[in-house]
Amino acid sequence: MATRSLERLIDQFNRLPGIGRKTAARLAFHVLDMGEDEVEDFIVALKDAKQVIKRCPKCGDFCENELCDICADLERDRHTICVVEDSRDIVSFEKMGKYRGLYHVLNGKIAPLNGITPDKLNIKSLLERVASDDIDEVILALNPDLEGETTALYINKLLKPFGIKITKIASGIPIGGNIEFADSATISKALDGRQEL
Repeated sequence: MATRSLERLIDQFNRLPGIGRKTAARLAFHVLDMGEDEVEDFIVALKDAKQVIKRCPKCGDFCENELCDICADLERDRHTICVVEDSRDIVSFEKMGKYRGLYHVLNGKIAPLNGITPDKLNIKSLLERVASDDIDEVILALNPDLEGETTALYINKLLKPFGIKITKIASGIPIGGNIEFADSATISKALDGRQEL
């Protein structure tokens, strides 16, 4: 039988997404086997990340400076914004090395059954960017599931009055799939085959 402290540690790991009870227990036992210095480094890394990392006020991605590295990069195409659900999707696009525009992170997708309504997403700042910056195209790169499609239709409706080109990535990514887990070739094909909305 586990001690109260061990159970608490297992419960904390179990709260992380994708971590089941067995994996949580394995991680907890690993922490117990770590040296004091390793545990202290782990604690400091967690605290530093929580204190230093914030959201970019422009695009909503994670950053440590006033702007994220992509928004601050003047070499990027400043006329194109790729709208993604999550910061992890940016990593997938950047790994591909083909897209050179800017991003906008929604921090989710419309899912009323889960209590996620449009006002809980980073949509207002997207509209402000399109209104104030010289944007020619918005690419909707949302996961091709029901919630992603609903979110894309909603954003498309809001962006139409601006008279800009609105595209969405092609279906190289299967319905129900996640951009985060797609390989670079699939993402590249989806980006190349984007369609105007």
